[in-house]
Amino acid sequence: MVFRRLLAALLNNPHLVERLSESRPIRRAAQLTAFALLKLQLRGHDAARRLRALADQPPGSLRRRASRFKDTFTEELRRGVRDRLGQQKGPGANA
Repeated sequence: MVFRRLLAALLNNPHLVERLSESRPIRRAAQLTAFALLKLQLRGHDAARRLRALADQPPGSLRRRASRFKDTFTEELRRGVRDRLGQQKGPGANA
């Protein structure tokens, strides 16, 4: 509680805030934060553009892609389970 009040008092001091903003670690943290936010914003715009393009395709196209994904996923899952069971039944599994 005391720490919170002390921190609030320090952060309400405009001279201290200005001096901190001119320090190298704070500037670097601000640069990294701005970079991360810009990157996320660009990724969000890109994802929205791809979703709009996907929604603009004919309905059958989306259905075919979903079906192909489902088939590929189930095949990979079966292959993984088969490989996993094959490893367990390897040499020394009968002991």
